[in-house]
Amino acid sequence: MCFSQGNQSLKAFEIITLSLYLYSKPLYIFTMKQHTRLFLLLLLIQGGPYVEAQSIYEEIVLGGGCFWCLEAVYEKINGVLDVVSGYAGGTTPNPTYEQVCSGTTGHAEVVRVRYDPRLITEAQILDWFWKAHDPTTLNRQGADVGTQYRSILFYKDSAQKSRFEQSRNAAQRLFDRPIVTEIVPLTAFYTAEAYHQDYFRNNPNAGYCRVVITPKLNKLNLR
Repeated sequence: MCFSQGNQSLKAFEIITLSLYLYSKPLYIFTMKQHTRLFLLLLLIQGGPYVEAQSIYEEIVLGGGCFWCLEAVYEKINGVLDVVSGYAGGTTPNPTYEQVCSGTTGHAEVVRVRYDPRLITEAQILDWFWKAHDPTTLNRQGADVGTQYRSILFYKDSAQKSRFEQSRNAAQRLFDRPIVTEIVPLTAFYTAEAYHQDYFRNNPNAGYCRVVITPKLNKLNLR
């Protein structure tokens, strides 16, 4: 088929190209350079190449005991895009797991939760936080004892700090004892070693997973 420079031919070309786009996205790489009008139509269909390349997400860093547990919980929640286990709140740069476990670094085991605010809100992320651990026990969760297991929320600005405090105050009605969760500024987040990532997903039959994580997920109806 030959295409002239007339409007009718261009319209026909656009219709054919738009149809093919649904099956072969790479086609828009050529068309967007050649036809501004077609490029705009592609933008309307699926956000176009620029919008599509940009992810819309928010992040929150929090700790509530062993990071394997919180990671397993948040990975089950709709709207959460990614969960990374790591360390934060201490003074030692790039700490190792062994250093954090020694209690000398000041770091807590935490997770960085990346989520889509169009699907889940920050308030809902926090609601799961209060459900997923006991924020009334100082420096421990169950049998895990030490400052690295403390309940903690890290804020990025004063507005988020205020929201965290409001959430903590609202959550207090769920517990008989006072909540001891720290709310502190995030200065640095250090990703934990690779073998800690997706731990429950990769090791569902490990002892800790069977005894601690699976019952927690069942309790939260996340299995």
